[in-house]
Amino acid sequence: MKKTWLVLLTALLMTTVLWGCGGKSSSSSQGETAVLDGGAGENATELSYWTFVELHGQHFEKMLQKWNEANPDRQIKLKVTVMPYDDMHNKLSIAVQTGVGAPDISDIELGKFPDFLKGTPQLEKLNDVIDPYRDTIVKSRVDIYSKDGDNYGIPTHVGASVAFYNTEILEQAGVDYKTIETWEDYKQAGILVYEKTGKYMGTADTSAGWQLSQLLAQQGKDFTDEAGNPVLNSEEMVKALTLLKDLQDNHVIATIAGGQPDTEEAYGEFNAGNYATAFMPLWQMSRYTNYMKDLSGKIAIAPIPVFEKGMPRSVGGGGTGTVVTKTAKDIQLAKDFLAFAKLSLDANKEIWNTLGFDPVNMDVWAMKDVTHNPDNQFIQYFVNNPFDVLNEIKDEIMMSKSVPASPTINNVLYTVTLNEIFEDGKDIKAALDDAQEQVEQDLKE
Repeated sequence: MKKTWLVLLTALLMTTVLWGCGGKSSSSSQGETAVLDGGAGENATELSYWTFVELHGQHFEKMLQKWNEANPDRQIKLKVTVMPYDDMHNKLSIAVQTGVGAPDISDIELGKFPDFLKGTPQLEKLNDVIDPYRDTIVKSRVDIYSKDGDNYGIPTHVGASVAFYNTEILEQAGVDYKTIETWEDYKQAGILVYEKTGKYMGTADTSAGWQLSQLLAQQGKDFTDEAGNPVLNSEEMVKALTLLKDLQDNHVIATIAGGQPDTEEAYGEFNAGNYATAFMPLWQMSRYTNYMKDLSGKIAIAPIPVFEKGMPRSVGGGGTGTVVTKTAKDIQLAKDFLAFAKLSLDANKEIWNTLGFDPVNMDVWAMKDVTHNPDNQFIQYFVNNPFDVLNEIKDEIMMSKSVPASPTINNVLYTVTLNEIFEDGKDIKAALDDAQEQVEQDLKE
């Protein structure tokens, strides 16, 4: 099992930048494919699965084995293809529109999902296979992959945002991460870190909106209003970016190669100890264990600072909804397997064990034999236990909407606006006014 995925991972890392639950790829690679039998017999049905994250394939491989053991009369072989982010989504879009060449099962990243729900979705409704699990899973994480009350995607995680602190850098500056509760605390700690070590406390992100989403959620706002219309030049957005620009001006944060923490270039910067903090969804843990091995034993997890104490300290970030296409060779089999692989209690335990994601079945969060297993690679890597933090903030995890306007908003903000502010020094309100105008114009076309 591990050998199969080692070959795939090695090939992909030579040609592509792999982004997790909210990223892109700059490669034009056609991807790598492996057929997994999961102990299936000769009469097994072969289903195809596309993903842009090789770690997701590892999880499905584990669940395939369990499915085949539990379902001797409905055995499956899984043909897994791992492709770069943009390539996979573009290819999938064409395939479902034309009805030719689509996989049976596919991942779709949250930011792209609204594109696949336009008009009449060419995806199967999943209500019937989700229904048995509704009492145990986080409702909002299912709702974001829905249209008109129908569920079209099954989530992978909650994606609770947390702070990742490099304790080695902080200790060199005499800073205790546990004392950082507000953004003012963070600013003063960052000024001290820069003075004592020459390192930056954190990043000024230009190619992603993790930080903005977190800062808006603290103020009870989002990138869109209740009707799904863009509100990029709101007072709350100005306040969020003014805070970040002030941190940049005081050498607390700085732009980073790749534009945000979840890129191959940024992994190298963090691994070298040039930045002390990343504010990211919990799934960033897997990036640390896989791509920043030199930081093992140095990274602590904590709630994100807030403007004022009492504000919510987390927001669900990123996400991958896994779907069944209309052209699947055995639709019900694909749906049943998908629900088993991502929503069953066993699946949620494995999502934590294999991927380091916070499971959507929050019953797992209270299972100390799972969450505090000393043999778990994530428990071994980090300074403190991630679930101690998750359980502290579990009632404060806000949700960021994904609506039809979201892909357009993302394109403008993360290719133009944030670069104008953090790289070019453009006035924040002027940049946001321009972004609002551009998005509104693009949505009309």
